[in-house]
Amino acid sequence: MPNIKSAKKRVAVTEKKNTQNKMIKSAVKTAIKKYNAVLAAGDIAEAEKLLPETVSAIDSAASKGILHKNNAANKKSALAKNLNAAKAAAEKATAEEKKAAAKEEPKEEVKAAPAAEPVAEEKPKRTRKKKADAE
Repeated sequence: MPNIKSAKKRVAVTEKKNTQNKMIKSAVKTAIKKYNAVLAAGDIAEAEKLLPETVSAIDSAASKGILHKNNAANKKSALAKNLNAAKAAAEKATAEEKKAAAKEEPKEEVKAAPAAEPVAEEKPKRTRKKKADAE
């Protein structure tokens, strides 16, 4: 324990700032966990609502120096990437459901197409050298 008055004050200030920093960092982690839980549950609309709140918490922590700006950027990028992946998966699932529903519907019989006419043979392509020789 320090004996000098300024050193004692430094210890008190450091402890206070340390607890404040822990609170903010904990709030960021909680916001991210809450967002990831909603995303894992498959509630994309709710996740879209939580994304700005979560990003705001990360930005405020970065502006106060609790998180490095690149660390904050990586966290925000990961959140957005996960949301986009969930959206893509949901769209793919709905597309597959539509295909399955289309297959279940009875289709009218398709008449056989008339036989295709033979295609005329194409002339071989002339290369630059052959074109120059021909001229």
